[in-house]
Amino acid sequence: MQYSYLTDPGMVRDHNEDSVTIVKNNSGEILMAVADGMGGHKGGEIASSIAITNIGKRFMATGTVGNKEDAIAFLKEIVSEANVLLYRYTEENPESMGMGTTIVMALLTNDFLLFGNIGDSSGFVVKDNKLYKITSDHTLVNLLVKSGELTEEEAKNHPRKNVLMRALGANMTVEMDVFDIETAVDGIMLCSDGLTNMLETQQIEKVLNSDLTIDEKLQKLIQKSNNRGGTDNISVAYLEKGGN
Repeated sequence: MQYSYLTDPGMVRDHNEDSVTIVKNNSGEILMAVADGMGGHKGGEIASSIAITNIGKRFMATGTVGNKEDAIAFLKEIVSEANVLLYRYTEENPESMGMGTTIVMALLTNDFLLFGNIGDSSGFVVKDNKLYKITSDHTLVNLLVKSGELTEEEAKNHPRKNVLMRALGANMTVEMDVFDIETAVDGIMLCSDGLTNMLETQQIEKVLNSDLTIDEKLQKLIQKSNNRGGTDNISVAYLEKGGN
């Protein structure tokens, strides 16, 4: 098993509001997380950094997440804690009002694989050389697609495609979706929408299925995104189960 992550400001933004981490605790359990911050005056950078730092520290301080039910409760708890930290930060720093962040996480143990998300950063698994999206975006257009008011194709270029219905730091409480996935997968990928807005699923699959090293794959994904415009910050966390 091998894993790595990479983040890049892209070609348009002058700073990076994404934060990423992959951490392993003393039990060998692995937590991956990507946060895509929002808010002016460095608010997005602060928001994603607070969330990722708090989540990583809490996980590392935990000997084990326990059984699946305990682990789900733990994920929701650490995200709620991060949310309260962000909400309090904006109360104490009025100039940062409106800042927040998405979050997508994957928790892998010997017995189970869980995904959690708030916002539009995405979680995928790779199985038999195919990339499957696990998470569901909390966006206005996704809501309209689910209700039948928009097609998937219309949603791709909708002028309000980035309007979030949920984010960390927006309210005192926040609800995270949790997905329970079979552990029999070949890879796990988390990313900010800076990647998925630039590259189609098939383009990402082609890179992940190549003979490159894991770090080279991440570099190539970011390079391809930048070549197509790089209109946003780009972050990817990737784990291959088959590696040594």
